[in-house]
Amino acid sequence: VQLVESGGGSVQAGGSLRLSCSVSGYPYSSLCMAWFRQPIGKEREGVAGIYLGGGSIYYADSVKGRFTISQGDAKNTMYLQMNNLKPEDTGMYYCAASSSLCYNVDYATYWGQGTQVTVS
Repeated sequence: VQLVESGGGSVQAGGSLRLSCSVSGYPYSSLCMAWFRQPIGKEREGVAGIYLGGGSIYYADSVKGRFTISQGDAKNTMYLQMNNLKPEDTGMYYCAASSSLCYNVDYATYWGQGTQVTVS
């Protein structure tokens, strides 16, 4: 299973970024995909998760109302639209996947290489 992320960068507070993650090597219809972030010196935390076959979507309280996770028209692709970004959103963002509960770090099985998001 391979996860490839893109879309990180630097932005001022209040700005927006969109992250994307594509998956290969797994039947996407039965896959849970999620975004995690890890600020320097802190633990990795689940930000949002989605079941690609339809169903539940998860958001961390800290991003509700600002971030939107979605599946792309290319069904093996997931997006994270991040609006009204804050400095505390800064960190390395990782795409992850598993068969279930992928937004929980203990259950995420497959990981991307990470993409940096910096909000100043």
